[in-house]
Amino acid sequence: MLLYEDIITGDEMFSDAFPVKEIDGVAYEVDCQMITVKEGADVDIGANPSAEEGGDELEDGMITINNVVHSFRLQSTGFDKKSYLTYLKGYMKSVKAKLQETNPDQVEEFEKAAQGFAKKIVGSFKDYEFFTGESMNPEGMVALLNFREDGVTPYLTFWKHGLKQVKL
Repeated sequence: MLLYEDIITGDEMFSDAFPVKEIDGVAYEVDCQMITVKEGADVDIGANPSAEEGGDELEDGMITINNVVHSFRLQSTGFDKKSYLTYLKGYMKSVKAKLQETNPDQVEEFEKAAQGFAKKIVGSFKDYEFFTGESMNPEGMVALLNFREDGVTPYLTFWKHGLKQVKL
């Protein structure tokens, strides 16, 4: 099994246990699903919601969440277009610097492909939700959540050159 970690923060982002495909030589798309999980532990605080005019709809503590987000403890974050562009510029510089240290032969490929892919992202900016790794380090990768054409099937996009594969 392969685990994909952020090269800047070391956060685990996803694994090949989920369907993964490479996009434009610069990104990975990871198919995911919405799942229902029980949030937290069972805690009895002695309250009776129905007697206190509260609803019973959340009594069981079940929530619906993306399975990749849940499995790798990705953290939701937000951007407007201007702040995302500022972040992306800095992130691209960081990834380029890391590549120059570790894989200098990939720098040119990264620069060419990343610029075009970034334009695609900005062009459909309003369609994305943003997630950072577990550490919430602002220097690290921001994964992009979107939905397929059916409007129901979620997928996450990760920058290929910002990840390292770890064999388990």
